Amino acid sequence: MAEYNININQIKQYSSILKAGDRVLLSGTVYTSRDAAHKRIFELLDRGEELPYEIEGACIYFAGPTPTPEGMVIGSCGPTTSGRMDVYSPRLLDLGLAAMIGKGERNEAVCDAVERNNSVYFCAIGGAGALYARQIVKCEEIAFKDLGCESVKRLELEDFPVVVAIDSNGGNLFK
Repeated sequence: MAEYNININQIKQYSSILKAGDRVLLSGTVYTSRDAAHKRIFELLDRGEELPYEIEGACIYFAGPTPTPEGMVIGSCGPTTSGRMDVYSPRLLDLGLAAMIGKGERNEAVCDAVERNNSVYFCAIGGAGALYARQIVKCEEIAFKDLGCESVKRLELEDFPVVVAIDSNGGNLFK
């Protein structure tokens, strides 16, 4: 297994060489989005309206951070179960989504879309949200504020540790 330091803007350049099991330190911009936010993003897409961020080249972190403690950038920010977003992910990948971060297995449609679109699915460790918060250097709520912890946030990561779980060559850490 290889180790990489990658800026999120370079994921598409690296996606063909990343292999399931590789360890990566990610830096750059990601967007949080869970079930409720995905539903609203799809409503916007279906109506042809502007999205809260550009999907092309983006990375979505399936997370809903806890409230921010005094003196910190963000509260605990661990991954949520990715399978709940399986119904949404293939379409977003087909629209140019470069990567996803979450935890757990993905269905065959998502695996096929990752491969078809030269994308990548990263896994983060469940239960390590307080540790992951230390690798988030900036947090800005950008959409759906009424959803509370499930609102869409723009995060700036610095050396955020993940593992390649599904690669663009058909590799799958879960199989």
